[in-house]
Amino acid sequence: MGLLEQKRHFSVNLLDWYMVNRRDLPWRRHNNPYFTWVSEIMLQQTRVDTVIPYFNRFIGNFPTVQALAEAPEEDVLKNWEGLGYYSRARNLQAAARQVMELHGGEMPQDKQAVFTLKGVGPYTAGAILSIAFNQPQPAVDGNVMRVLSRYFLIDEDIMKGSTRVLMEELAGELIPEGRARDFNQALMELGALVCTPKAPHCLTCPVMEQCSGRIAGRELTLPVKTKAKPPRPEQRLVAIVEGRGAHRGRVLVRQRPATGLLARMWELPHVLAAPAAAGKAAGPLADEPAMALLAGSLWAEGFAARPEGLATHAEHVFSHIVWSLQVYKCTEQDQSNELPLIAAEARAAYDAQAAASDHSSSASAASELATTYSEQFHSVTSLLSNPSEDADLLDESPAADDPQLTLIGKGDGLTYRWIGPEDMDKMAFPNIFLKLISSYFAGAYDDVNE
Repeated sequence: MGLLEQKRHFSVNLLDWYMVNRRDLPWRRHNNPYFTWVSEIMLQQTRVDTVIPYFNRFIGNFPTVQALAEAPEEDVLKNWEGLGYYSRARNLQAAARQVMELHGGEMPQDKQAVFTLKGVGPYTAGAILSIAFNQPQPAVDGNVMRVLSRYFLIDEDIMKGSTRVLMEELAGELIPEGRARDFNQALMELGALVCTPKAPHCLTCPVMEQCSGRIAGRELTLPVKTKAKPPRPEQRLVAIVEGRGAHRGRVLVRQRPATGLLARMWELPHVLAAPAAAGKAAGPLADEPAMALLAGSLWAEGFAARPEGLATHAEHVFSHIVWSLQVYKCTEQDQSNELPLIAAEARAAYDAQAAASDHSSSASAASELATTYSEQFHSVTSLLSNPSEDADLLDESPAADDPQLTLIGKGDGLTYRWIGPEDMDKMAFPNIFLKLISSYFAGAYDDVNE
């Protein structure tokens, strides 16, 4: 069978299969360009089952482009909370404002105009134009490249730009006239349900008879894909600061910077532990020096808090970083008194931690790590044992009669707040901090150092 017949076999059989087997998804029930757009942004690197409840809630709260464009960013992020990759939400709202300003609130149907929307790349543009407007535009993502690589036995690395161009040209040739909407969704559906990454269901595939990859026994080795660089590990120390007095029943949180990773979201205060030596990730820090470093970092921001003990370990995975979190329950201290000299008690633990590195890394790396611990020790000891030298840090302490007063950190310039359980529904947190704070309010760490 020639290539033209192989292409025709693929298109005809795929469409027939889709019309019988397509899933009932909420964004497919309405031919609404805005719904299509929102769903495609949410589906980037996220499973369909995960997206469905988020989509329903998001559309319920922001039913139109105008509603999204005019909403406070905090509300948009709160509705995105738990989906991850929060830049998607910010870009979506920024693009909604573009649509309002440039297109009168109507999704543009011109390819170039769609491309200019913030956060819209080639795949999303193709999906919007084909699904919402039935235009014969390819929509090529990882699922589609996997299907095409196997069916047509394409050995090109799908991580290369040239391969994407090849795939887009091929996908465009496969679209039957007048059927772009159904065909592109069918292609995505096949990759999601049948032609899966590790265990393709070839016996139930509607195009298996002419699949060159299956015939050649290559279905498990295709597509060719260069391995991505592994994410950088980071060891971080996290403080759950339990309020006392006017702040009783509350915990301390801070808002991240306006740009960069997790921009403007709220989190528990945390600090990077000793950096990696000789290109290796630093392991967990012993509790005593960890608590000293954490207490010192809080003091530097204007908060006196005594770490009571390790509450839990946690992990948060980004595309390029993995945070390994040591989470400590802390208690707010009276800033009029000298904070207990935690750092003085931690000297031996610092020395032991640095010495231990000598057995697991080179001498130069161990020396570098020991220097790092020494610098941390002296810095923290100075902060904790000489509070009078930094009295200006305390000039704007929360007023005893105003437990909801926010503060600006004296070192990092970030906004800090004391919050209670009732605030959790109003503020947007990355999923890991949402879980940790919710666990605290549920009493999960009540027995720490009791």
